[in-house]
Amino acid sequence: MSGLVVMCGEPNHDEAEAMLQRIEHRGSHAFGIFQTNGVIMAQNYLKADGANSDKSYEIPVRSSTNLNLRICYDGQMGNWEDVASRHAISDGPFREESLLMELYQRDGKDMLQYLNDAIFAFVIADGDEIFAARDVLGIKTLYYAWKDQTLCLASELKSILEVTDQVYEFPPGHFMDKHGNLTQFAQLPESQPEALHSDLDEITENIRNIIKRSFYNRVDFRVTTGSLLSGGIDSSVIACLASDVYRERFGKETKLKTFALGVDESSDIENARIMADHIDSDHHELIVDLEYILSVLFDVIYYLESFDPSLVRSAVSNFLISRYAREQGIEELLSGEGGDEVFCGYTYLKDFPFEEQFSRQIECLGFLHNNAALRLDRMNACHGVRVVAPLISGELLDYALAIPAEYKQRPDSGGKIEKWIFRKAFESFLPEEIVWRFKQEFSQGSGAADLLPAYFEDVISDSELAEAQATYPIVRSKEELYYFRVFAEHFGTGKAMETVGQWISL
Repeated sequence: MSGLVVMCGEPNHDEAEAMLQRIEHRGSHAFGIFQTNGVIMAQNYLKADGANSDKSYEIPVRSSTNLNLRICYDGQMGNWEDVASRHAISDGPFREESLLMELYQRDGKDMLQYLNDAIFAFVIADGDEIFAARDVLGIKTLYYAWKDQTLCLASELKSILEVTDQVYEFPPGHFMDKHGNLTQFAQLPESQPEALHSDLDEITENIRNIIKRSFYNRVDFRVTTGSLLSGGIDSSVIACLASDVYRERFGKETKLKTFALGVDESSDIENARIMADHIDSDHHELIVDLEYILSVLFDVIYYLESFDPSLVRSAVSNFLISRYAREQGIEELLSGEGGDEVFCGYTYLKDFPFEEQFSRQIECLGFLHNNAALRLDRMNACHGVRVVAPLISGELLDYALAIPAEYKQRPDSGGKIEKWIFRKAFESFLPEEIVWRFKQEFSQGSGAADLLPAYFEDVISDSELAEAQATYPIVRSKEELYYFRVFAEHFGTGKAMETVGQWISL
């Protein structure tokens, strides 16, 4: 989780430093600022990002063949080895940055065709020209604004607000030039692929192979690594795979550290214990209560930059367990994030007929860039922890979109079983009660979803809500009103409010 700041036009060095300072949590291990007459670039890195603190590399990273070319970058490339081998790019520190600059020199904006298995937000500067881009799902965050004649870009909203309140979200799947012109280079498919996978055994084997390949391409245990473990199918698959690879790497007697959070004896805590016993991990639990949750809400909303209730609830859990893992020395956390979007895991999708599933899945994926992706990025970055989510894979998503609807949500006597094909692929590797556990959002499984709405129903009156809704119709509940007030205190109610994505339900 690195952070970037770029100013192009008539940049001010003091403002750039202030912008970078607002996101110093994204990279405390190494940082740097570079300035030309028309461009200032600033970047920070965590140790887990591959940053080398011996100062042998300039930051922002510079091209070895074009001294005018530099890059500010936040991302992860699952297909680095494949693309690098085809372009004769050697391995080494900041290898993704080096590859991106080489691709830019060779192909210009067409470089983006090679990034179909990557999540990214980057700005490349060549003299006083810049080229900025963000991945199609918007997993990596980016914002922009104009201040007089200067274009400003940064990883987080709060960084832009250091210099102007006229801030906008950089749209996913777009690139931008120095004039602020946006061009779409990719979008989610509008229709389901014609060639559908249908053989059950072949599908399950392919799913396992793709996920393993994604894992090996993204996780190297170079820094102290642990795994989130909620006891749901997504995190359990990743923790199981990670545990096997960990023992291959460090010895059969070693144990992967796993982390679970819950309110009292929540279902997440109970199921995480089952899974931890199954893989024999070095398991850690954090048990919290309402008072503990309320004590961090102000910070959670500051780092999250959202007031959506569903997102805030789940973000609280992520915030607390990430902080706890960091206190245990963890620098990189593995996550099962992405499984619900890839395999149609959200329970509300059961309400729609199979012929609507594809369009609803695409709609769900479209919520990532300003909602769920914020939790993945922000709640770990604020504690100096890098997060890796192998289920967020371009190859896996493309494959899953071509799987028949009835395999993703399987008809059953009681309705539909969500993520059925994913469960089927791993039923021989995990305990039965884990494989067929009913889907719950992180906040539901941990217990936070029950506590917070009830609390705010009591502390905020009906008249307060009605008065707020008269001015801000975007507020949908008492709980959301509280979060909205905290957000407004941090970021105001102007353009910043328009960057917030609201989930379809409370």
